[in-house]
Amino acid sequence: MKSSRLLVPLLALAFSPLASSNASAAGATPPVDIPAAVQSAVDNGARSDADRERDPGDHPARLLAFADIRPGMRVADVFAGGGYYSELLSHIVGDDGQVALINNVAYDHFARDQLKQRLGNERLPNVEHLTVESCNLQLGRNAYDRLIMIKSLHDIYYADPANAWPAIDSGHFIRQLYDGLKPGGSLLVVDHSAVAGSGSTAAQTLHRIDEAFIRGELEAAGFVFDGSLDLYRNAGDERRIGAPDPAIKGHTDRFVHRYRKPVQ
Repeated sequence: MKSSRLLVPLLALAFSPLASSNASAAGATPPVDIPAAVQSAVDNGARSDADRERDPGDHPARLLAFADIRPGMRVADVFAGGGYYSELLSHIVGDDGQVALINNVAYDHFARDQLKQRLGNERLPNVEHLTVESCNLQLGRNAYDRLIMIKSLHDIYYADPANAWPAIDSGHFIRQLYDGLKPGGSLLVVDHSAVAGSGSTAAQTLHRIDEAFIRGELEAAGFVFDGSLDLYRNAGDERRIGAPDPAIKGHTDRFVHRYRKPVQ
């Protein structure tokens, strides 16, 4: 896993409040009906001030409504970082549901203070925190109703073996996601857009991923594309500088995709 010295350029983007803010001028977002359980989770008084400060940029109610998260579901937040979304999922699925907050060692290390505050004293009893290696996400088979990956799927195409971030077998990683979902279940992906046609190369240098490329990768594994949401679009982002760069951080053009595992 990545050393603490190099964790910042890779992971700080995922955990700071600024990382989640996006210019509302990026364009109008189609309306999304917000179920009561989702809105109640966002409004929950137990949430921290820091989380609430993220809300205007993340638009969590609209995103999780699009993901179709419902009470009683079993949901995995993969590479969840500090667990901002894991807590929201916890409130939505309720006592009859379960959330897996899944990190590798690097994500856990960077987000350790946030995780301590979020999960300490059994604050979220329906959340299980798993620290795993990418080759074994411990998702099981046909076990989850929903999976989400927020601004982290590009990391499976990043490698820096000299600094303890070994190359990940992306095909195997994606197969684990597919196998872990129940038939009919869905995967939500949010990530930083790269220049069209760049494939996975921008993941290594810019911490971005080509939207068409990742769709092709997921469809090749058996996922069926099930819609997109223009929630974080920014036409002014030329997608040629790194997502953590102060010049664009918090204002990257981001895509939101939903994929479904077919019913066998």
